[in-house]
Amino acid sequence: EIESDTGTWYRRCFVRIRTELYGIWLTFMRCFNYPVRDNTIKLTIVWFTLSFGYYGLSVWFPDVIKHLQSDEYALLTRNVQRDKYANFSINFTMENQIHTGMEYDNGRFIGVKFKSVTFKDSVFKSCTFEDVTSLNTYFKNCTFIDTVFDNTDFEPYKFIDSEFKNCSFFHNKTGCQITFDDDYSAYWIYFVNFLGTLAVLPGNIVSALLMDRIGRLTMLGGSMVLSGISCFFLWFGTSESMMIGMLCLYNGLTISAWNSLDVVTVELYPTDRRATGFGFLNALCKAAAVLGNLIFGSLVSITKSIPILLASTVLVCGGLVGLRLPDTRTQVLM
Repeated sequence: EIESDTGTWYRRCFVRIRTELYGIWLTFMRCFNYPVRDNTIKLTIVWFTLSFGYYGLSVWFPDVIKHLQSDEYALLTRNVQRDKYANFSINFTMENQIHTGMEYDNGRFIGVKFKSVTFKDSVFKSCTFEDVTSLNTYFKNCTFIDTVFDNTDFEPYKFIDSEFKNCSFFHNKTGCQITFDDDYSAYWIYFVNFLGTLAVLPGNIVSALLMDRIGRLTMLGGSMVLSGISCFFLWFGTSESMMIGMLCLYNGLTISAWNSLDVVTVELYPTDRRATGFGFLNALCKAAAVLGNLIFGSLVSITKSIPILLASTVLVCGGLVGLRLPDTRTQVLM
């Protein structure tokens, strides 16, 4: 090696890198040799199924809750059609309304907050919009005549196929005007994630106290099977509170499976292959997480049954495979 391959510094670097990579490859292949080959295959299945189901549903839960919110919000929408208002002044918040075929004459919108308001086929004559902020508000096929916009955040994209005749825009607001007070759904997303994370705490405490009492395999397989069974109850989730409760239950069960899986994985490999085997399974975990995010994310707006059946199946199958692993509770590490 010294005489033929390392005559220059870059050749020495190349040879050293190649030698290290070859050593890593040999160690990796030893994870599939007797007597740990069967354990590696079983651990691969358990790691993949747990990661696929856990991270897939982690993406699916918030989006489903968001869809439930949207459906409930849509049921409360107020529709106002074909009416006329003249010589009026509005200074309050307008929320979740659809105005169709309206006529507004000499109206003043002062300090108004529009939240999810849509104006369709409406006419505004000699109106004034002053110090106005808006969220999810659009003007579709509307006509504005002699109208003044002063200190508003109405961007051009909010006027869809609308016509302006002798209108003026002054002091348009810059920057983001939306706050958590204005957009409740933005706050709700963080709150749901907080509750899901908080549910992990009792799962960690239970797994720490019972790991040595009931055994690693019982906790691993039992937690995964129970997680899969709990997914079936999502079919009955027709409200936000029910879905959030199922999310907390699911997170509490799966964290126990993760904790026991980490312990079992470390204890099943001998010292000379432990780091390589654990690293390989963690890399596989990330690949399964990406795959789960893509698949479950694409099914959010299509159907609810397929993600539930898919998550339940992979978690139950992974849990049953985990129960077939050797019990390491009384095993001395090699």
